[in-house]
Amino acid sequence: MLWNVTYIEHMNQGHMACPGCGAALAMRHALKALGEDTVVVIPACCWSILAGIFPTTSLSVPLLHVPFATAAACASGVSRSLRAQGREETTVMVWAGDGGTFDIGLQALSGAADRREDMLFVCYDNEAYMNTGIQQSSATPPGAWTTTTPGGKELEAPKKDLWGIIASHHPAYLATANPAYPQDFYTKFHKARSKRGFRFLHLLSVCPPGWKIDSGSALEVSRLAVEADVFPLLEMEEDKRMRRTYEPQRPEPVESYLKAQKRFRDMTPEHIEDLKRRIEARNRSMASAAETDGT
Repeated sequence: MLWNVTYIEHMNQGHMACPGCGAALAMRHALKALGEDTVVVIPACCWSILAGIFPTTSLSVPLLHVPFATAAACASGVSRSLRAQGREETTVMVWAGDGGTFDIGLQALSGAADRREDMLFVCYDNEAYMNTGIQQSSATPPGAWTTTTPGGKELEAPKKDLWGIIASHHPAYLATANPAYPQDFYTKFHKARSKRGFRFLHLLSVCPPGWKIDSGSALEVSRLAVEADVFPLLEMEEDKRMRRTYEPQRPEPVESYLKAQKRFRDMTPEHIEDLKRRIEARNRSMASAAETDGT
């Protein structure tokens, strides 16, 4: 069921996003799901620019820009201040890219999760440092072109297992989401809003310039990531059982996802087979974990 979708917009015209930007679409729908009683904390990332030029902002909710490494720490302070005022229902949301989550912001994120801080940490993952010139991050998938790895990220360096890292902190809620699947997207944001403690959402966020795709195909490529099982839609609640929230009925071949993006143009058939083996190994691990949990 699609929950409480309204016509009220909390992201307005005048933002600085590129055409087809997945991060802009995701923010728009995240705020529609969370509502006006939300405070957004943004570290250095694309959204530092997208929000607009000081003193204006494209968001109609309170927005705090903070240094790269400090998003979770600053959000902890905001959250505790609001709770001291009795504002228990206000959602404090960190909105960070993969640099501010996988890499530079990881220590503060880990600390906030370990302390069970009452916040929703959202990573919009466009799989590189897009704001500063498309440099490789630990979220960049193997084989993908970046300006610092022009031949493609080395295949021996898989994308960091962020799910496993966050799950080890026992969050109140953990999920992956994709704005190309709006019902699943809204449901997960509503669940995250309804819970207390540390919650984490990992969003796949298409970046047309960085992924070397046409802006008009952004949603199509975003869907292919799920349909080809490169980015599965998952969820873990208080019972600590990971489950899929969407199962492709007619899975797309991995090649369809890769060939839709020029950033993967240097991948050989052998490289693609290696990626398929990694996906199969991940799925076996997920199935084994589900059986262990009794699901």
